[in-house]
Amino acid sequence: MRRFLAASTACGVVIAGATIGSAVTLAGIVARVVTDPASRHLGGLAIPLAILLSLWIVRTAAQWLQGRLAQRGASAVIADLTDQVLRTATSLPPRQLTRHRDDAAVVVTRGLDGLRVYFTTYLPALFLAAILTPVTAAVIALYDWRSAVIVAVALPLIPLFMVLIGLATEDRSAAALAAMTTLQSRLLDLVAGLPTLRALGRAQGSAARIAELGAAHRRSAMATMRIAFLSALVLELLATLGVALVAVSVGMRLVYGQMPLQIALTALLLAPEVFWPLRRVGAAFHSAQDGKTAVAAAFEFIDAEAPAPRGTRVVAGDRVTVQADLPALDARPGRVTVLTGPNGAGKTTLLAGILGLEPLEAAHIRINGVDVADLDPQTWWARVAWLAQRPVLVPGTVEDNLTLFGPLPDLDGACRAACFDDVLAGLPDGLQTVLGRGGVGLSLGQRQRLGLARVLGSAAPVLLLDEPTAHLDSSTEARVLRAIRHRAAGGATVIVVGHRDPVLAIGDVVVDLGVDIGGERVDA
Repeated sequence: MRRFLAASTACGVVIAGATIGSAVTLAGIVARVVTDPASRHLGGLAIPLAILLSLWIVRTAAQWLQGRLAQRGASAVIADLTDQVLRTATSLPPRQLTRHRDDAAVVVTRGLDGLRVYFTTYLPALFLAAILTPVTAAVIALYDWRSAVIVAVALPLIPLFMVLIGLATEDRSAAALAAMTTLQSRLLDLVAGLPTLRALGRAQGSAARIAELGAAHRRSAMATMRIAFLSALVLELLATLGVALVAVSVGMRLVYGQMPLQIALTALLLAPEVFWPLRRVGAAFHSAQDGKTAVAAAFEFIDAEAPAPRGTRVVAGDRVTVQADLPALDARPGRVTVLTGPNGAGKTTLLAGILGLEPLEAAHIRINGVDVADLDPQTWWARVAWLAQRPVLVPGTVEDNLTLFGPLPDLDGACRAACFDDVLAGLPDGLQTVLGRGGVGLSLGQRQRLGLARVLGSAAPVLLLDEPTAHLDSSTEARVLRAIRHRAAGGATVIVVGHRDPVLAIGDVVVDLGVDIGGERVDA
């Protein structure tokens, strides 16, 4: 950013110099043509015209370079802020992320885009106003002090009105971002529920809700545009009046012969250049304010939701032991440990604690004797295969979802172990069958088998399975449980959450969580 600001300032200096030079040169050319008929032939004006053309080319090139630098700087800053927000979001515990997911999503997908206007339009105009406006006013004073006095009286009105408009715009931008967050979250919830509404024959009932959300978004956008148009109107009116006052003063003095034509033309040509940068600042201020509001929200999210420091230790060896004080958990390689208990007892929460996703005050979890909080998360997660209650499925092919967390050593064997080979045989394109968001295209049982195939085919030494046989019929359940036993017999540390008798029967150790160990469940 510092390099961009320095380069943009240098371009602003060049633009200011070229603008003033071209105005003075053009005034001299016009005055010479009007007052000296003998100099009207092209040969006598060749040098001044060449200088004027060169100044115009320099100004155009400097403006092009400034715009290019602004685009690159804006892209770099937006990418960096987006990366910081996403890193913060993905490192938060699930409960904490759920509370701020919509805010982070709006900032990343829509809010930070407004920052581009801030860098490409507002900042260059601000730099130009800081350089060109005072220098041009000083040059006008050197040629005609009376015009400089008029400019000095009219010029402060523009910043004054900009401040007043900015106060209203700031509140409006914050309100618009909040409204956008609410509208987007409601719309996403509605879209996510459309398959269910369609299955129940109630999809047409959502049309009115969508129209209501669209109308609310339209009202918010129109309110923002009203402020933008009114602010532009006020600033243009003030700038036009300022230039008009200079023009009237110069014209009256020209009529009575009180000033030379070249000085009068110089003052007239430079007067708009005094107000022009401020008009650009005012016109871009509202759009830039949206970006600044989004940046403030991004930094507030990053600072307020800063994740806890992560450990750096790694789990050594291929055999992994998982232990916890409460409950008395001692999961070892080569055996299946089953966690059971009533709903809400904390079975899923304990699995999240073992993964290091949720800090548990009541349970001290150790991996090979090392506190899970001291482990480096990335290296620890690479040693674990986790099946959540709802397997994570993304839009893409079946093969993409099977290898979502890495390639499987034996893809066909993994599908057979999870009984997913029967599902593949019935899909139109087999592994290349395209699935929708959340696994749309497969039934709940088929999604469960896909998730099981992904876990059972993994070479990870630790398997965490949360209700692995949910949505499965009895024969498929028996085959899957045999595959789980086979993985444990191969030396894996297997922890299963379940309450059905067939699941309890495969456990070498059954841990009954009769008390709540971590508050509300992470994944209901």
